[in-house]
Amino acid sequence: METLNLVAQYLPRLLYGAFLTLMVAVISFVLSFIVSMVMAQMRLSRLAWVRWLASAYSSILRGVPELVWMLLLFYGIQMWLNQWIEFFGYGQIDINPFTAGVLVLTLIYGAYFTETLRGAIMAIPSGQLEAGIAYGMNKWQVFKRITFPLMMRFALPGIQNNWLALSKATAVVSIIGLEDVVRVAQQAGIVEHRSLLFNFLSAVVFLFLTLGSIALFRYLDRTYRKGIVEVRYE
Repeated sequence: METLNLVAQYLPRLLYGAFLTLMVAVISFVLSFIVSMVMAQMRLSRLAWVRWLASAYSSILRGVPELVWMLLLFYGIQMWLNQWIEFFGYGQIDINPFTAGVLVLTLIYGAYFTETLRGAIMAIPSGQLEAGIAYGMNKWQVFKRITFPLMMRFALPGIQNNWLALSKATAVVSIIGLEDVVRVAQQAGIVEHRSLLFNFLSAVVFLFLTLGSIALFRYLDRTYRKGIVEVRYE
């Protein structure tokens, strides 16, 4: 009974923290997907310098841990920018933890999604694209009706893995002060001397997020596989 009362006492804060966690994850996912669409096209460009820029972005962002990028942006780069702004006589900028978390996760997972989408685009049979052009479609119509649906069909497993990794990486944002579910659970555990209980509750939140995500991606997989006849050999 005492445990239930304790959970009920912190439940509003835990639910709001879970909401913040979900918002960071969803916004970062959408923005990183948009970034990756651009970068994937750049990686496949005929221009060598464009391919080099996209490759450098992908390699550098994936080569440094999320925590390091988070601390670098929130403390290092922010202080450096404010020093220059102050030098020129302007007011200081203040990047809040939510914005910093979204920005860092967007840039990092945009790099991961870039490689996922690049591989999916390369897997599209060239004859499909040539048929669209021969039919009289412009580039946007070819992308909308052929490239994007086929790309999603090939990319969904990789997108799902990257999304699950991104949703768990949101826990890193707690290190810079965002009152997400991880930070709330950690603080409640310290105050009440019940770290096991509250950390378990935060783990349950991520577990439900994962299970819901898997169900959603199963639906998307069925949607993008409509019309495909699978041949099984016994």
